[in-house]
Amino acid sequence: MATPRRPIKLALPSHESTIGKFLTQSGTFKDGDLLVNKYGLRIVSQSEGGEAPPIEPLDSQLSLDDLDVIKVIGKGSSGNVQLVRHKFTGQFFALKVIQLIIEDSIRSQIAQELKINLSTQCQYVVVFYQCFYVNGAISIVLEYMDGGSLADFLKTVKTIPEDYLAAICKQVLRGLIHLHHEKRIIHRDLKPSNILINHRGEVKISDFGVSAIISSSSGQRGTFTGTFNYMAPERISGKRHGSMSDIWSFGLVILECATGNFPFPPRESFYELLEDVVEQPPPSAPSEHFSPEFCSFISSCIQKDANNRKSAQALLDHPFLSMYDDLHVDLASYFTTAGSPLATFNSRQL
Repeated sequence: MATPRRPIKLALPSHESTIGKFLTQSGTFKDGDLLVNKYGLRIVSQSEGGEAPPIEPLDSQLSLDDLDVIKVIGKGSSGNVQLVRHKFTGQFFALKVIQLIIEDSIRSQIAQELKINLSTQCQYVVVFYQCFYVNGAISIVLEYMDGGSLADFLKTVKTIPEDYLAAICKQVLRGLIHLHHEKRIIHRDLKPSNILINHRGEVKISDFGVSAIISSSSGQRGTFTGTFNYMAPERISGKRHGSMSDIWSFGLVILECATGNFPFPPRESFYELLEDVVEQPPPSAPSEHFSPEFCSFISSCIQKDANNRKSAQALLDHPFLSMYDDLHVDLASYFTTAGSPLATFNSRQL
């Protein structure tokens, strides 16, 4: 049990430059009511004011010192993702390390991400275990998904058959239902690399780095963030948008998994692609290659008018998702035998 400490008064430095704006004198990353230091994360209610007690280590809490780095499994503009193993239990985790020498707006997005992950616990969303602030970086301990992402998987299998896609869709839609209806969150960056899989046949939504809590009563946002290729027409046009923008992205992801190609044709420039999304008819599943049920399912997602798209809850009842139930699809076997695991560990070791 940790020895109690006297409360430390938290105060932001007066200057507005670099990391200082988000650090307290006690060495804590702070944004609004979110506090993170080397011991972990917590939310401090406004009623606690500036006299909030420091975060203390708990007996059951993860510590960065207890994690051994195995290898880097992903890299981004602001940091990387490492495969780590707990020294005492042997359990694997994904450690997302974010350097904080970045713009204030990005730091605020990171704080938003931490708050969302702290409150989002769902079997169809990648598990958030803990996060720390040490030596100028936020380190987030996440569930390790050993199959990698759908983007990784597609590099190996090229296309995914309808029966397996139906099983994948069920899990992704349940994750979206949790985000949209229970947490009032728009993901806003749904793409193949943000849908992860593992050897148990589990499919989970990841990466809330650019997601946002739906704050307005109408449940819409006016900001422009996310991966442009999968962005809904209303977002590209700068219109207000809601959770249905995720449904457009989801439809594109599933159609890409089915055909092996991004649904829009290649263009000379990025701007031509965005123009196609806004001006051209939406892509559809080729009826000569896919079942009527699948074509209908894709059409229910990829509609130019957001009002014509079906919600995640409605899509879960679509005939396509039940037409292969008699086959008892085994995603665990499919992912294990057809894919190429991101790390060189077999299922007995994970």
